[in-house]
Amino acid sequence: MDWNRVEGNWKQFKGNVKEKWGKLTDDDLDTIEGRRDQLEGKLQERYGYAKDQVRKDVDDWFSTLK
Repeated sequence: MDWNRVEGNWKQFKGNVKEKWGKLTDDDLDTIEGRRDQLEGKLQERYGYAKDQVRKDVDDWFSTLK
């Protein structure tokens, strides 16, 4: 699976993202619209993670989708 599939099916993945990262609001999820860079930015903002940590967390989450 590639990230384009996540973007294209964002409404289906929103629940999964909210389950994983509960601090993200519905407005955040609407703003993200499946874009990885937006997701990483919102995670940094809400959780205070470093960019490298966010990238690893998103990669780990994405690998569970395959």
